[in-house]
Amino acid sequence: MAVIDKLLKKLKPEAEEPGEDFVEVNPVEEEGRVNVKIESLNSYGDTERIQGLVRDGNVVFLRIKGLREKDITELKKAVEKLKKTCTAMNGDIVGVDEDFLIITPQFARIYRGKAA
Repeated sequence: MAVIDKLLKKLKPEAEEPGEDFVEVNPVEEEGRVNVKIESLNSYGDTERIQGLVRDGNVVFLRIKGLREKDITELKKAVEKLKKTCTAMNGDIVGVDEDFLIITPQFARIYRGKAA
């Protein structure tokens, strides 16, 4: 609770002017922040966009259900292309359930549990 009080004191202006109902806050840049994108794979052509997101350092949660229901052969081709990209850039890729893939750049690893 003390942390919240300190934060509120920092946000309050020194002298409140009558009629002002807001406090201007300067944005704080955080280092080491990772973007997580939720995307859909609707066709093989979407793989280029997904590869670009991962190369830019984003973690991607990829919905594959639509393409799986539409064309399983095209889905297999797209997943193979994404796997090759992950391998080339030391990233990681894993299937979650039958509907999602998680794709990470080289700085992130997906925990798969304790090895037997």
